[in-house]
Amino acid sequence: MVQKYQSPVRVYKHPFELIMAAYERRFPTCPLIPMFVDSDTVNEFRSEDGAIHVIERRCKLDIDAPRLLKKIAGVDYVYFIQKNSLNSRERTLHIEAHNETFSNRVIINEHCCYSVHPENEDWTCFEQSASLDIKSFFGFESTVEKIAMKQYTSNIKKGKEIIEYYLRQLEEEGITFVPRWTPPAAAPSLETSLSYKKPAASLTVVVPDPTLKEGLSGEPLSTPSGATEPTAGTPDDKLDADYIKRYLGDLTPLQESCLIRLRQWLQETHKGKIPKDEHILRFLRARDFNIDKARETMCQSLTWRKQHQVDYILDTWHPPQVLQDYYAGGWHHHDKDGRPLYVLRLGQMDTKGLVRALGEEALLRYVLSINEEGLRRCEENTKVFGRPISSWTCLVDLEGLNMRHLWRPGVKALLRIIEVVEANYPETLGRLLILRAPRVFPVLWTLVSPFIDDNTRRKFLIYAGNDYQGPGGLLDYIDKEIIPDFLSGECMCEVPEGGLVPKSLYRTAEELENEDLKLWTETIYQSASVFKGAPHEADAANLSFQILIQIVDASSVITWDFDVCKGDIVFNIYHSKRSPQPPKKDSLGAHSITSPGGNNVQLIDRVWQLGRDYSMVESPLICKEGESVQGSHVTRWPGFYILQWKFHSTPACAATNLPRVDDVLASLQVSSHKCKVMYYTEVIGSEDFRGSMTSLESSHSGFSQLSAATTSSSQSHSSSMISR
Repeated sequence: MVQKYQSPVRVYKHPFELIMAAYERRFPTCPLIPMFVDSDTVNEFRSEDGAIHVIERRCKLDIDAPRLLKKIAGVDYVYFIQKNSLNSRERTLHIEAHNETFSNRVIINEHCCYSVHPENEDWTCFEQSASLDIKSFFGFESTVEKIAMKQYTSNIKKGKEIIEYYLRQLEEEGITFVPRWTPPAAAPSLETSLSYKKPAASLTVVVPDPTLKEGLSGEPLSTPSGATEPTAGTPDDKLDADYIKRYLGDLTPLQESCLIRLRQWLQETHKGKIPKDEHILRFLRARDFNIDKARETMCQSLTWRKQHQVDYILDTWHPPQVLQDYYAGGWHHHDKDGRPLYVLRLGQMDTKGLVRALGEEALLRYVLSINEEGLRRCEENTKVFGRPISSWTCLVDLEGLNMRHLWRPGVKALLRIIEVVEANYPETLGRLLILRAPRVFPVLWTLVSPFIDDNTRRKFLIYAGNDYQGPGGLLDYIDKEIIPDFLSGECMCEVPEGGLVPKSLYRTAEELENEDLKLWTETIYQSASVFKGAPHEADAANLSFQILIQIVDASSVITWDFDVCKGDIVFNIYHSKRSPQPPKKDSLGAHSITSPGGNNVQLIDRVWQLGRDYSMVESPLICKEGESVQGSHVTRWPGFYILQWKFHSTPACAATNLPRVDDVLASLQVSSHKCKVMYYTEVIGSEDFRGSMTSLESSHSGFSQLSAATTSSSQSHSSSMISR
């Protein structure tokens, strides 16, 4: 397995030339890196004007590995080839390194880059990436991988310290400024190539600002204005190291790498719709920074949020009055760590009455709104307290809990809520304080604990009776001034007291079922499955999901928005002058959209020929699992358009016509050879086009125009903009 590393952007508040002067002092050896024994120059090139300087070194490393392993490998030192390409004109340094020793068994590649900050030419950015691929190593592959990763991460941490050390050394020697490269005709004399601290007459002297003293320690950079703009001031929307420390917390180099790689993948596949960095980090932490597992659960969560419009729940959904009156829970200040504090008086709450009056889905939606509010409060507290706060504390008072709370439908609703919250809000619970637990509590705990993640369970603190008032109790986590009055505190708590829900508010099972259905079908998205067909069904109509759109007015716009929830698909758009089959029209003004009654009902007749009876108006687009696609097609002529999602199979090897092993393994991952798509499509009239398509017009185009050779629909003007 190939191990990869990607660093955040580290920004030094010093000019590029001064950083280069510090960097060069690392060679031929560096006392701050004990494993770096020596280095010899192998090749060197310098351009006539001095702007380009390329130097290749052979570096000798003493790897900290068990003596037995070194003896088996037959080496005492490991050699690397490092190539540094300095472009003083562009103010960049590219560093490429690879291993020379055991290159047939282990492949190590590293790339680093120093460049000028895009928004401040007096600052310097640094990035690095690396990969490790161990083919074989005398049966010690796992051991070598662990040693290599340990050594590498250790050196990553030292990289910043080394630059700091040599910057201080330069300052002690009086070197605080290195002039930029200039063409030979205007080049300064050698006497001014380095500037020293001299009397005021020297115009090249730069004395460090005391307020920037920390800059000599390499403390990077610009601080973002807010958590919602994590990459302000860094190139290409990348994360910088100071932002991570300020808003996300202290992460190890490998954890930083996991965050950056997952974030990059989301940017490529979910442009404009990715979660905030702190939420991405929550999914990684919940999966112990396993990128594949975190990516899978996050994609499922993003699809769920989109389908149920969870992002807008705080703005569009208002809890019924019965919830406001009888749900005994609410936000109450914050704990000693700055986490938002949520108080739930579960023992005073009539869970049976709430379920009978509202239904399971309304309760679930209310809990989701509480979680969304919790995310918002975490962002606010992060700004207020000046440190990353990504979770909240929940205080649950169980006084009054009895067998009524163990009513089976109520427990079922609770388990459903736990399941949804665990899947979509990982690592949001920082601490759970359960107070005044009665004798019936173990029964409830036995029922719900199997559904709670192990990491979450470790955050539970349970107190029986008045134990919470003693040592190790509530005062260890919450300031005395904000302990609620019902817990013998001094602070008035505005959380509703709960109580029994009047039976007059109860509704019948049929009413609740209809209400539940209404709550979770309030979405513009629909779902469809796409199945893989047999080999002889390899035509354009091969077992695909299709939508027929009739266009009456010229210059109309067909828009689509779909997520590939499972498997890989190919998305096509076809045009025909005649209807494939009589559509059942849903009135949309001058246009109609028809979706077959079931999945894989084919609209394109098998006797039709591509180019004669219908034409392709956009190039086929291959969409991978987890990708989100938005686009539009502007039509010039009326007719019938077919949007098609088809199962994508990797072609067999051309030489043998047999599938490759990798292709077979990939196909086995798609159970039952089925793909799932969640989609929405809409037709916008020509008169509404300009005002309605602003966001789509700004999207990046992922489709290429077809050649003029297409017939029929080649007369239509297509303009597709895809965000993937």
